[in-house]
Amino acid sequence: MMIMAQAVEGVPPVTGGDDLAALLSPGLRALTWPDGSTGMVEGDVVVVASKVVAKAERRLVAARTREELEQVIAGQTVRVVAERVRPDGSTLRIVENPQGLVLAAAGVDTSDVPLGTALLLPEDPDASARALRRGLDARLGVRPGVVVTDTVGRPWREGVTDIAIGAAGIRTLQDHRGRRDGYGRELRMTVIAAADEIAAAAELVKGKADGRPVAVVRGLGHLVTREDGEGARVLARRSEDDLFREGSAEAYARGLADGRG
Repeated sequence: MMIMAQAVEGVPPVTGGDDLAALLSPGLRALTWPDGSTGMVEGDVVVVASKVVAKAERRLVAARTREELEQVIAGQTVRVVAERVRPDGSTLRIVENPQGLVLAAAGVDTSDVPLGTALLLPEDPDASARALRRGLDARLGVRPGVVVTDTVGRPWREGVTDIAIGAAGIRTLQDHRGRRDGYGRELRMTVIAAADEIAAAAELVKGKADGRPVAVVRGLGHLVTREDGEGARVLARRSEDDLFREGSAEAYARGLADGRG
């Protein structure tokens, strides 16, 4: 099995109201693969940074001061998981946002946007992926899988990586439970976050500051489905299964109450 990934060159700057499928189609048609083929084929996966999706969906908001930025983040916060005051006096907050994602600053981004503004994540990343998939199908005659990504930190691990926050036409989870390992033992816990692994692989060729927000991954046709599927929302762990559900403030309050009891 071989997997190939390459960035899409020549993606123009994206602004509010742009048709993302129309902007991406020329670069997707121009792709050249090692076997001499060009363009897209069935089974390819188009991986798109959430930033360009959000820009096209007019998710840019005013944030001229630190206080305004804090208000924007608060507006995108469903639950505070943890927070820490930085040396410069600002506060780092890890929160759950309306999309059900646990991220620093609710995924609000102030990089690569005009000064005095901030960019929110797409309101419904799965719907964004479905719309882009339909648009690419109409223009290219190919119905690729689509993954919308964002960059996150991870508990207990240094560095950041990309994960899938939206998906269409992808088996986002590969359930291996019930299979047997090499020694015949039944697998009981193994569920692979395939869409996250695709997002991370694509990031290796996209690059954060190189003006390449889109990549295509080839060789994963077994994960691409005709139907759009459940999307990336199923990757968010249910609260009843989350061993770390409580934020620091909640854990402290519960511990204090237990101690008094």
